[in-house]
Amino acid sequence: MTATLSLPTDIAPDRREIDAAAGRLAGHARETPLLSAEALDRIAGRQVLVKAECLQHTGSFKFRGAWSAVSALPPAVRARGVIGSSSGNHAQGLAFAARAFGAPCTIVMPSDAPAPKIAATRAFGAEVILIDRSLGEKREGHARALADARGLTMIPPYDHIHVIAGQGTAGLEIAAAYQGGPAEILVCCGGGGLSAGIALATEADPRLTVRTVEPEGFDDMARSLATGRRVRNAATGGSICDAILTQSPGAVTLPVLDRLAGAGLVVTDDACLAAMALALRHLKLVLEPGGAAALAAALFQPDALSTETVIAVATGGNVADAVLAQALSHPV
Repeated sequence: MTATLSLPTDIAPDRREIDAAAGRLAGHARETPLLSAEALDRIAGRQVLVKAECLQHTGSFKFRGAWSAVSALPPAVRARGVIGSSSGNHAQGLAFAARAFGAPCTIVMPSDAPAPKIAATRAFGAEVILIDRSLGEKREGHARALADARGLTMIPPYDHIHVIAGQGTAGLEIAAAYQGGPAEILVCCGGGGLSAGIALATEADPRLTVRTVEPEGFDDMARSLATGRRVRNAATGGSICDAILTQSPGAVTLPVLDRLAGAGLVVTDDACLAAMALALRHLKLVLEPGGAAALAAALFQPDALSTETVIAVATGGNVADAVLAQALSHPV
């Protein structure tokens, strides 16, 4: 029997839920810095600030949403266990949070997910079930079937009120730390949980506008924002940005971003590799390709941006050695 929560999970949070998530995360999440480097500013032709969520626990912002969701569960429900579907970063965040609360955790992952992400998820104590990524949304269906069969609580990577609220705490930190004028916040985007959370957290700040950033060929959010309807990607794989490859935008997140965000941006895999190399050289940050997409847009798409300052959220740093070596050998 699946658990019934005290709040619906299929609607977006409001600012009160984001503030409540911040309270549950206090003393547990790292407050990640806004970093800058003159060399990056010169390349971009504007000030570039980087929100270093790659320094968050488990190496990505996903820790915030996972901890928020697990901590919000009633203790008796939490003790029965949680389950999620993820290519790796949500998997690690959920496994980490569940272990901290003593809750069993099961993760359904694509078999072609980066090996370090699979290994780290298992190291945090989760049971990992691997399935073919080409099955697309059947991965989530498999997780839901297991949740029903085992009495586990499903915690999805983005379409969940407490997950979005937790991700939104990064937006609270950006708004508090940034002391300048108008700025666009560029956010690496898969299903849109972080983008929606930051947009909701900064909604009352007239200086800040969220822009989503996706890999070429997987720009479902950008196309959905442009057309006003939820569209799907034809491909299920083929980009190095594994962390942000989704079939379509979240049903909860798209309406939030349609209301609050600017037009979506799209970057190439080559631009992400170049951004990874530049982040390491000038900020001493290790990024994964999907986690570097926002920085790639900040550096290499000057005509698509309208503010003198951009804030790029570096969403994750869980990268395989071979991919990092590929980035460092990339011409920049």
